[in-house]
Amino acid sequence: MTGKTSNQMWGGRFASGPDAIMEEINASIDFDRKLYAQDIQGSLAHADMLADTGIISAEDRDKISAGLNTISSEIEAGTFVFSRQLEDIHMNIEARLAEIVGPAAGRLHTARSRNDQVALDFRLWVRSELEKTQHALTALMTVFLDRAEEHATTTMPGFTHLQTAQPVTFGHHCMAYVEMFARDRSRVRDALVRLDECPLGAAALAGTGFPIDRQQTATALGFSTPTRNSLDSVSDRDFALEFLGLASICGTHLSRLAEEIVIWSTPQFGFVRLSDSFSTGSSIMPQKKNPDAAELVRAKTGRLNGALIGLLTVMKGLPLSYSKDMQEDKEQVFDAAKSLELAIAAMTGMIGDMHILKDGMKAAAGSGYSTATDLADWLVREAGLPFRDAHHATGTAVALAEERQCELAELPLADLQKINPAITQDIYSVLTVEASVASRTSFGGTSPVRVREQIAWWRTRL
Repeated sequence: MTGKTSNQMWGGRFASGPDAIMEEINASIDFDRKLYAQDIQGSLAHADMLADTGIISAEDRDKISAGLNTISSEIEAGTFVFSRQLEDIHMNIEARLAEIVGPAAGRLHTARSRNDQVALDFRLWVRSELEKTQHALTALMTVFLDRAEEHATTTMPGFTHLQTAQPVTFGHHCMAYVEMFARDRSRVRDALVRLDECPLGAAALAGTGFPIDRQQTATALGFSTPTRNSLDSVSDRDFALEFLGLASICGTHLSRLAEEIVIWSTPQFGFVRLSDSFSTGSSIMPQKKNPDAAELVRAKTGRLNGALIGLLTVMKGLPLSYSKDMQEDKEQVFDAAKSLELAIAAMTGMIGDMHILKDGMKAAAGSGYSTATDLADWLVREAGLPFRDAHHATGTAVALAEERQCELAELPLADLQKINPAITQDIYSVLTVEASVASRTSFGGTSPVRVREQIAWWRTRL
C-alpha cells in the first residue's frame, strides 16, 4: 500500500520517488554534452599550464592529454557512453578519463572548479557561434549586393504605411537590408570583443592558492587576456545574453524581410516568384505556391525573442556568484543559435534564387500617384513656390487626376496651369517613374548612380 501511494504521489515517470526527481532536475548531460569539444579543449590547456608551472608532472600531463584525445575520438565516433548519474559533461569526461589513465586523471582538476570550467566551455561555444554568424551574415549581405547590382535601375514602389509613397529601385531596397544586416554583423563583432576574456583559473569563486599562469591558458584558448575578477568570472553570462540579444535583433530584420517576401509573392502584388526550393504546394489547391520558407523564418523570431527573455529572467535575481539556476542558460542559447543559423541560411538561399518580376514592380511603382512629390518639388525648384503652397497645388492636381481616373502625367498642361500658371511643359519630364528615381541623387538616395556607389562602398568592406 505504501508503494502504491508513493507511485501515485510522484507520478509514473518518477516511480522511484524523490531520488528520481532530483536526478531529472539536476542532470544537464542531455543537453550540455554539446560542449564536449570545448570542455576537452579547456582541459588540455589547463593540463599544459599545470605541468609548465610545476603543479603536476609532465608525465601526468601527457597521460591526461592522451586520455582526453581518446575521449574526444570516442565521442565523435559515437561510442562514448554518457551517464545521467554523472550529471554533466564535465563529470562524464572526468570519470572516463579516470578509467583510461588512472590516478593521474584526479590531478587534472587541481586549481579548477566546475564553475570556471563551465563558464569557459560555454564562452568558447558562444564564441564559435558568433564567428559562424558573422560569416553567415557576410554571405547574406553579399547576395543582397549581387541582387542590388543586378537591379540598380529596376523600379518599384517605395512604401510608407504599406501605401505607395515614392518610386525607388529594387537595388535601393536591397541595399537597405545590407545596412540592416551590417549592423547585425557589427553587433556580432562587438560581442566578440567583450567576450575576449578567459574565466579559467577563477576556480569556484575566489581564485586559487596554486601558482597558476592564467595568461598562458587564456592565450592557448585564443583569448587576449584572463578575466580580472574571480567572482564575476563564474557568474557572468553577459556573453550569452549578448548573443541572444543580437540574435533577436537580427531575427527581427529577417522577419521583416520575410514578411515582405510573403507579401511580394502574392498574385495581388506579383513582385517576386520564389523558386520551388523554398516553396511548397497546397494539399488540395493545385494552383497554390506557398512561401513556407519565408513564413518559417518569420516564425523563428518568436523562438529567438523567447530565448532572450527566458535567460534574462533566469539571471535577473541571482546573487553573486554561481547558482544552480545558471544551468538553465544553455538550452535557450543552443536553440537560438540553431534557429538563427537556419534562418540566415534560408534567407540567403531565397534571395539568391528569387525571380524578380520587373514588369509587376514597374507597374506598381507608378500607381497611387507616386510622383506627386516630384511635382511639388518642381514647383518649389522651378516656380519658386514655398513648399507648403506647392504641396497644396499638388494635392489639387492629384484630386483632379483621381476624378478623371488618370495618372498625373496624363493631365493636360492647360489643366495643370489652371492650378498654377507657372507650370510649363517641362513638368512632364519629372512625372515619370524613371525620372523620379533618377532625380533622387542626394547621398544615400535611390538614384541608380547613388545605389551603385553604395554597392561599391560595401564591396570594399566585405
